[in-house]
Amino acid sequence: MKSSMVLPHLLFFTLFFVSSHASTFVIRNECHYTVWAAASPGGGRRLDKGQSWTLQVPAGTAMARIWGRTNCNFDRDGRGHCQTGDCGGVLECKGWGNPPNTLAEYALNQFGNKDFFDISLVDGFNIPMEFSPTTGGCRGIKCTGDLKGQCPNELRTAGGCHNPCTVFKTNEYCCTKGQGSCGPTRFSRFFKSRCPDAYSYPQDDPTSTFTCPAGTNYRVVFCPTGSPHFPFPLEMVGSMVE
Repeated sequence: MKSSMVLPHLLFFTLFFVSSHASTFVIRNECHYTVWAAASPGGGRRLDKGQSWTLQVPAGTAMARIWGRTNCNFDRDGRGHCQTGDCGGVLECKGWGNPPNTLAEYALNQFGNKDFFDISLVDGFNIPMEFSPTTGGCRGIKCTGDLKGQCPNELRTAGGCHNPCTVFKTNEYCCTKGQGSCGPTRFSRFFKSRCPDAYSYPQDDPTSTFTCPAGTNYRVVFCPTGSPHFPFPLEMVGSMVE
């Protein structure tokens, strides 16, 4: 995987699963611009405002993620580039995306017959997101703060807001020396204050990992109700290259 920020908070759970039921994920775009949804596993799909994409994900799937890509251009063969979240220059993602990209992460039917899920800003932020169960009776999570508009100058980038690990690549921000090797910083507090449900740095587990019963179905919404109204930049309209 290209990302250096492998999900340490989900690694423990990858060996434990017992159910055989798939979960349904509905990915919906409510942004005023086109989003090219990406999923690993799953591939990719262009979603104009109001469009949805449904995935069936097998039980036991772990280290999985869903994200949105912005300002993309793809040719008829599905090759091109995105300003944020690009995954190797292809529409049908085979791996993970390039930062900055807001992530919905999950591991299905793991330890204790539970699903584990989170929203992560460890790869930065590009699109407001909701990640919610549609069955199972457990709570959903959101990240709808104005992270792009209020992004610290050191982390600003075209189309989004970087996490400091991407920019500085030090243990202070990346926690590369193992469990307990780093803690909150002024940058992680910036993310956490605006998106309390989300991972703000790699070891932000206690307040950022959520569970549902195995077999729960989910939805991921880009720009859910309550998101800040970002300007409608022309570069985010998107087009197909003939």
